[in-house]
Amino acid sequence: IFVKTLWEEGNSNNGNKWTTLEHKGPLFPPEYEPLPNNVSFFYNGNPVKLTLPAEEVATFYAKMLDHEYTTKSSFQENFFTDWREEMSVEEREQIKKLSKCDFTHINKYFLDKSEEKKAMTKEQKQVLKEENNKLTEEYGFCELDGHREKIGNFRVEPPGLFRGRGEHPKMGKLKKRIQPEEITINCSKGSNIPVAPKGHRWRKVQHDNTVTWLASWVENVQGNFKYVMLNPSSKLKGEKDWQKYEVARKLKLKVETIRRLYREDWKNREMKTRQRGVALYFIDKLALRAGNEKEESETADTVGCCSLRVEHITLHQEKGGQEFMVEFDFLGKDSIRYYNEVPVEGRVFKNLKLFMENKEPEDDLFDRINTTYLNKHLNQSMPGLTAKVFRTFNASTTLQEQLNKLTTADMSLEEKLLSYNRANRAVAILCNHQRAAPKTFEKSMQNLQDKVTGIYAKKEHKRGGTERTRKLEEQLKKLQLQMTDREENKVIALGTSKLNYLDPRISVAWCRKFNVPIEKIYNKTQRDKFAWAIDMTEEDFQF
Repeated sequence: IFVKTLWEEGNSNNGNKWTTLEHKGPLFPPEYEPLPNNVSFFYNGNPVKLTLPAEEVATFYAKMLDHEYTTKSSFQENFFTDWREEMSVEEREQIKKLSKCDFTHINKYFLDKSEEKKAMTKEQKQVLKEENNKLTEEYGFCELDGHREKIGNFRVEPPGLFRGRGEHPKMGKLKKRIQPEEITINCSKGSNIPVAPKGHRWRKVQHDNTVTWLASWVENVQGNFKYVMLNPSSKLKGEKDWQKYEVARKLKLKVETIRRLYREDWKNREMKTRQRGVALYFIDKLALRAGNEKEESETADTVGCCSLRVEHITLHQEKGGQEFMVEFDFLGKDSIRYYNEVPVEGRVFKNLKLFMENKEPEDDLFDRINTTYLNKHLNQSMPGLTAKVFRTFNASTTLQEQLNKLTTADMSLEEKLLSYNRANRAVAILCNHQRAAPKTFEKSMQNLQDKVTGIYAKKEHKRGGTERTRKLEEQLKKLQLQMTDREENKVIALGTSKLNYLDPRISVAWCRKFNVPIEKIYNKTQRDKFAWAIDMTEEDFQF
């Protein structure tokens, strides 16, 4: 139990998140600024003066000309369809093919503007910074239960073109400008209600203290709700984080019982129960996402455990000298490919064969269950338990075990950091958190290699045993450890699990136990987010 701090103050169990909440509302992006007269859009080689709505959307595409997205046919088609809707009747009559459109002059105009901004004097940049700070002071904070709390995303997203993740079928569609009439404000009764921009009004003002958002609206591309939320460093966010990891820790006390029960499900007479048991086995053993239901054609063809299709798995009675091998191959969240070959228990293998019988490749593997049903069942086993909690539990357990195994007190700081990143990497692999190799990877590795070569050259001119030689040896070891670390994590995204699935108390306790500065593990933003863990954690904490 940690000391009485802001994180615990006023913690309510009746579902109410706050008593008083006052804020200024969201900050809207500036209105569209028309292009100067000497910057033209060309169609079929001829300059065309566009109406302002059409011109604004044209600038979104022009700014992205150098991006890979604008080479993709689905992006081009979606953009052109939505752009034509913003055109006047005359413009639609004239502009009929994207291939005849020339945005290069507009593109150059914005590139020049970008260069001008980079070339600003220190004084000019300071003026902009002060203007931005003034807006942050006004819109970036709220009063919550008498405390001044930072707001996370107080700016309404400007209009633009939707990108999506992976091969998203809606990439290129127009994200329209959000108007105050679309926004619901949430604040406490009796507080100063935010004033809508001149000439506008809010869609609705409500006083719901069971939610933590300050404003909400629906974006037009996917129909999702967007929220203005508190900053991750706020009291409410800290409490929510702490509760999330406490639920995962409680699972540790129940997990063996749950595992015994889902194993019993494998031989149940009811097919639905068998499917539930095998799905839970995959979620537990492989840290698969549950896989939420989505409307067909609305999003990229990504799946999770419950939405696996027959085509996503291949059964091998024996492979590579191991029995009962299952080969997984599908697109997971953000269109990241999940490929894995894993041995499973004999009864799981037998059930999978049964689930696949008389089915086509595009049929659901688990046709009797869905995520809602699975989570309802888990909640009966333990209050608050969902498939996602399993992922958090397995990720945090893996980090704790790996850190205990890989770290010793006699290591240098660089060796400890390499051990930490290796433990983090084991979690990222478990959770399938991948990334493309950074564009600067080769260059940064070459820079390190040049430094190593330089140290070797210096060593050759020194006699052994001197203090200078010893320092060169230390520098060399540090650089070699950095190179190893970067190479190992070239295509692994460590940040996602660190921010979302790993109990920060594990990392804080490890830092304290092995005298590693917390700044080496968490940057300033992350330290603010995990202030609750830094405040309360002793070095003997174990997940």
